[in-house]
Amino acid sequence: MLFMKGSPKEPRCGFSRQMVEILQKHGVAFSSFDIFSDEEVRQGLKAFSNWPTYPQLYVKGELIGGLDIVKELEASGELDTICPKGQKLEDRLKSLINKAPVMLFMKGNKQV
Repeated sequence: MLFMKGSPKEPRCGFSRQMVEILQKHGVAFSSFDIFSDEEVRQGLKAFSNWPTYPQLYVKGELIGGLDIVKELEASGELDTICPKGQKLEDRLKSLINKAPVMLFMKGNKQV
């Protein structure tokens, strides 16, 4: 989970933008929360994590850190071992194709 300013599509600060770029470059599967959308979460998370700035990256419920820490993990190669990867398109397609003995991919709804 990435607590950030804005969203991955529209980051509202340079640090959040850099964090998203790093995670996407490494194919990390992540969700995000815009800390501007809830002031109580924004202030409460600082105390909860004992980390005063954003963005904040959590993996499996544990705080990894902010942008500087993630950059260090990237440089050392550890980021790829810590963060879960998103499923590759080829794997997703194979899974979909094998869901049933016969699969039909079509536009629209089969009831119509």
